[in-house]
Amino acid sequence: MSTDSPFVSLETLVTRIPDGAMLAVPKDESGVAMAATRELVRRGVRDLHLLCVPTSGLQADILIGAGCVSTIECGAVTLDEFGLAPRFRDAIENGKIRIVDSTCPAIYAALQAAEKGSPFTSLRGIIGSDVERHRDDWKVIDNPFSESSDPVLLLPAIRPDVALFHARLGDRHGNVWVGNKRELVIMAHAAQSNLVTVEEFHDGDLVTDDRFAACTIAALYVDAISHVENGAWPLAMPGCYGHDSDHLNEYTALAKTAEGFEEYRNRHIAATDTG
Repeated sequence: MSTDSPFVSLETLVTRIPDGAMLAVPKDESGVAMAATRELVRRGVRDLHLLCVPTSGLQADILIGAGCVSTIECGAVTLDEFGLAPRFRDAIENGKIRIVDSTCPAIYAALQAAEKGSPFTSLRGIIGSDVERHRDDWKVIDNPFSESSDPVLLLPAIRPDVALFHARLGDRHGNVWVGNKRELVIMAHAAQSNLVTVEEFHDGDLVTDDRFAACTIAALYVDAISHVENGAWPLAMPGCYGHDSDHLNEYTALAKTAEGFEEYRNRHIAATDTG
């Protein structure tokens, strides 16, 4: 971790995501840094390898539509009850980006391997699937501890360059509280750098407060924090606000075409943040 202060503006925070980075982002209900995503689009980041932990929705669709992504690795990309992810679908169907197809357990397991400093991990349950057959970087071996044939799947560890997420609380020491969203802890331990936007600041030390300590990511893992109220909008921030259905319906309708996406981008992203 840098010895410089971790507290930065949103504009400064996103400059720490370079072109070509493997960027890990969480699923929609776990704290998505949407204000930072809009700032990334305004900055014009390019060639991201977007790692969805383990799925994504609006965040991935916007980054793809804006031309920020060259590779996406995911279990799925969907807008759930609001429909398909239109820019993701268009990009895949027309070969505009590369997809590394995966599953939720595989992504979690590979991140946990990186979290523990292991070069690989083993997994069962997807041997023989189409996903396994199309992943040349996955290897099936016989369990070396079994006396009979016992195939297991080996997955290389995933160590993202950067993890980006939005948390409910931060404190003045650089710690962030993520509640029961344990995938954020796995991401933070696995990634080389962690950038966090927080909804509000806690007056105290989250690590030494018994109410928060068990679900707090220590400052050791946090490289930069930006205070952004409504930082997950129009997605939900659990415990603070729900998703904005009207906005998500508007996005789904407009983003069905490239021209409609540009209209959405000009209306909600191009100038200033509307969250």
